[in-house]
Amino acid sequence: MRERFRLGRLSLDRLSLSEAVAAALALAAERRAAYVVTPNADHVVRAETDDQFVAICAGADLVVADGMPIVWASRLLADPLPERVAGSDLMPALCAAAAAQGLSVFLLGGMPGEAELAAANLRRRHPALVVGGLYCPPFGFENDAAECRRIVDRINAAAPAFVFVGVGSPKQEKWIAAWRHELRCGVLLGIGITIAFLAGTVKRAPVWMQKTGTEWLYRMVQEPKRLAKRYAHDLSIVAIVWRERRSRRR
Repeated sequence: MRERFRLGRLSLDRLSLSEAVAAALALAAERRAAYVVTPNADHVVRAETDDQFVAICAGADLVVADGMPIVWASRLLADPLPERVAGSDLMPALCAAAAAQGLSVFLLGGMPGEAELAAANLRRRHPALVVGGLYCPPFGFENDAAECRRIVDRINAAAPAFVFVGVGSPKQEKWIAAWRHELRCGVLLGIGITIAFLAGTVKRAPVWMQKTGTEWLYRMVQEPKRLAKRYAHDLSIVAIVWRERRSRRR
């Protein structure tokens, strides 16, 4: 069993990006509906009051730190994680590995047309990549059992090694947990806005902002009305880290 780092109510695998890719490939080889969660600060804060979300993360086959605040917290607690493993980095890395190994992928999510653009851009980078299917579900699909069944049937017909679900958190994690037992595929991974990044419809922050933990600022400038309140709420992670530090000292 892999050694894990605990922050608040979540436990995360102590893996680098390359190690996470290797672990996900190993899960894909099992040909079962395994799933990966990539918590950020919002997830850590959400877990304080959302028992369902905590259970979903606890049941995941792989949990890696998407947010730099989690990595910083691990260092402050003298229990350092190797690095940030963002879903927006993990997905392209898995696509590269899938192309090299002849594995197929399925893109679920994004705005209308984004998955097609993302797939085309991925194929330009990796000509051997097999995109077995893609689908943009309608708004509110998660509450429509018939629509969810159609999505499951699409995925099962494609039989991909990886299913990338980009419909926002915690919707994507809760949908994966609710329907994965109906799926005959490899690994499911919630990827948030990554499809839009790959499509080019939303610009990702420069690499230096990703590495310095200021990517959130770049995103907030892009969508201030939607993200300002969320990021303000995420500041609660400071109290969680302080509580964890006091607990460990005792």
